[in-house]
Amino acid sequence: MLDTLDAEDLSYRTRMLTGCIPPYAVTRLLELGHVGEVERQASRGEWFCALAIAEEAAPQRARAVLAPFVATGWWEAAVALARLLERWGQGEEAIALVRPRAAAGDRSALEFFGRLLARHGRAGEAFDLLRPHVEDWWLAAALVDVAEACGRDEEAVALLQERIGAAVRNCDHDTCDSRDIRPWNAVGLLADIRERQGRLDEAIAVLHTREGTSVNGRDQLADLLARHDRVEQLRAYAAADYHGHAAERLAELLEERGDVAGAVEVYWGLDDAVVPWVCRAVPLAELLTRHGRGDEAVEVLRALVMSHAGHDDCLADLLCTLYAEQGRAADGLTFLDELKAERGDEDWEFFRLRPPLLAALGRLDEAVELARSHPEGDSWYGLLTPAALLANAGRTEEAVEMLAHHEPGHGYHLATYLLDLGRVADAVAVLQRYEPRPMTPPQADNVVDEPPF
Repeated sequence: MLDTLDAEDLSYRTRMLTGCIPPYAVTRLLELGHVGEVERQASRGEWFCALAIAEEAAPQRARAVLAPFVATGWWEAAVALARLLERWGQGEEAIALVRPRAAAGDRSALEFFGRLLARHGRAGEAFDLLRPHVEDWWLAAALVDVAEACGRDEEAVALLQERIGAAVRNCDHDTCDSRDIRPWNAVGLLADIRERQGRLDEAIAVLHTREGTSVNGRDQLADLLARHDRVEQLRAYAAADYHGHAAERLAELLEERGDVAGAVEVYWGLDDAVVPWVCRAVPLAELLTRHGRGDEAVEVLRALVMSHAGHDDCLADLLCTLYAEQGRAADGLTFLDELKAERGDEDWEFFRLRPPLLAALGRLDEAVELARSHPEGDSWYGLLTPAALLANAGRTEEAVEMLAHHEPGHGYHLATYLLDLGRVADAVAVLQRYEPRPMTPPQADNVVDEPPF
């Protein structure tokens, strides 16, 4: 099968984790001692199996395992081999391997190649390579990192300041002060440089000019203040940060120092009009739970979920999980009854929370029957709840039987249970069963510009 490998197909399968043996399954196979099966699948074109074998093999063997994948021109295979070459002390060969793709202007290759050059004493060359691409946020981040290694921080600063100065307003209204900065992370990168230069006040001042303050739940200014022990500044910032991320960072810092009471007070002490309670309740409940105050955590989450703004199945899921962990599953069922009465209905997203609570009370068969009784209980997603309950109770064969005869929406879960049972061949067959569908671009005569689209 190696002679039929195709870069586009490899890319699709590994990105979508479909029609292949994904990383979690490879890890599980190795944990269970099925090295031979992983090697066999690697020889049949399974990328994650090949990668796992190569990472543990001697250089000559690793090269041989990865060679068919690299030969397709697939970038991820080249990256994997380049990383191994670096590990083996063959940096120049790694550079030669990926240079052509970078020279062609591929974005991923430029980022990887620039950092690779810098790691091997060629940061100046890396800076020159990345400099024309400063408008790209990903490449700009790489540029700032390599600038330090080649002593060109101020040149990077000038580039970023130029980009910030060139920003245009996002709208024409006189009151609009939103700017389109490219790259969007220019302000944060500028602050990074000033911080590593030890110019903290400048870094802080720069970050105060941001329009968006948080990325993926983290606030760069809050993290900077915490790193440099500027607790009072962080406290003042937390009191004004609408998202609550600065408060969370302050509480983390205090907790790390053993001041749990102070960390708890951070969340209770903020003004609801400035930092909404919904932005603080979950991290507060997690903090309380970590320190043996689960009952308090329950009350915090319960009040949030029962509030009008808190009718959210994700929050209810957190609360029901906490009820079960605290040995209060019966209270969890009572809570769901109250929520149902207030809402007037109970769709699947809330109904699915009942069976685990019943199981926690030792009523497993009743929980499974209840889950199957729902109108959506026989759907591919509905079956996942009772199957998980059975598997967690050691009745994995029944979980497999439940999933095996239904539509292929739960191959991941079925394969996991099969592996737990030692049925390796069956698990692999399930994972490889679902071939990726070809991506067909829309035809011009099929495109509509009014609903329903």
